Amino acid sequence: MADYLLYALGAFVAVQLFYYLFFFTRLAFYGKGANYGNTMPGVTVLVCAWNERDNLTELLPLLDAQEYPEFEVILLDDRSDDGSEDFIRGNIQQWRHIRYIRINDQFDHVTPKKYALTVGMKQAKYPIALMTDADCRPSSNHWITAMTSRVAEDKDIVLGFSPYIKKAGILNWFIRCETFYTAVQYLSFALAGMTYMGVGRNILYKRSVFFANKGFYTHKHVFGGDDDIFLNEVSTSSNTTISIEEDSFVYSEPKLTWKDWFRQKQRHISVSRYYKMRNKILLGMLSGTHVAIWAAGIVALFYGLIMRDILFLQYLGILIGVRWIIQWFLLVIINVKLDKTVEWFTFLFMDFALFLYYLIFGVRTMTRRRPRKTWN
Repeated sequence: MADYLLYALGAFVAVQLFYYLFFFTRLAFYGKGANYGNTMPGVTVLVCAWNERDNLTELLPLLDAQEYPEFEVILLDDRSDDGSEDFIRGNIQQWRHIRYIRINDQFDHVTPKKYALTVGMKQAKYPIALMTDADCRPSSNHWITAMTSRVAEDKDIVLGFSPYIKKAGILNWFIRCETFYTAVQYLSFALAGMTYMGVGRNILYKRSVFFANKGFYTHKHVFGGDDDIFLNEVSTSSNTTISIEEDSFVYSEPKLTWKDWFRQKQRHISVSRYYKMRNKILLGMLSGTHVAIWAAGIVALFYGLIMRDILFLQYLGILIGVRWIIQWFLLVIINVKLDKTVEWFTFLFMDFALFLYYLIFGVRTMTRRRPRKTWN
């Protein structure tokens, strides 16, 4: 039994090391410096909102104050009844760049947010579309510049990073951990030419890409996926890049209760079944071996202690130690690039928490019912 445990654990560790060395090193050693190009194309910022009056009072002035030569902000208000319309119409004259579009229609064949984004894409003046959400806050007045600087003739899509605001408590810590590790994955995969998702809170692409793909047509009925399913369809091995300059970050308000967070993650995970098979396999192997290492490692540890097999425990320590040292080294470097989203000394706890997360949601995915339909 001892040999089989070590062989199995060694195989799981080898798979993890492949991801660390082939994918994550690309992000760890990616040039962070801004690459502001000579051309600065016109940009349309799209913000969809549903009953977000309080957030809009903070966000719209920040967007209007962006320092960029030619841009507009289109606020797509989807049937809000919280006073958003009165607030916008009463203040819009003080904002130079804000356009307001009220959406009163709803259709059974398309989800509300995708319909709103489609309207925005059709109404936009400029060739570049930059998306964010009402509960987000750009880190600086150079957000548009930092994101647009990565656009090139052969780069149609730019993936940004959107960390959650740091607050006290275990839930906030774990939300930041999961967001950080997800970003490590999708940014690294994009650099490897295997883009599978971005986050709608901070993503840019050319409008020509949207229309060439007929927008969200193939998944217009699916709640969610306006960022990841869409990117699964339109990204190629060469048309996507990333922006991780500090000016390009967009901060988001995190969920405050476990119930709200769980519902949000269920909705996000529910769209993963629409990913390309290659993406499903790669992501499944990464999370699967993560779970397997902890499960096999715990079993092996108890076996070694019960049998008092010192040599076995030494081999076990070497396997776990090699994975942990390489993982810790790369994550520390990436964490610095991504605004120190997670406290470095909690990485081991993060690794265990992600094991529980993958385990719980893996079981949940296999036994899930249809997720509750919500607007965003």
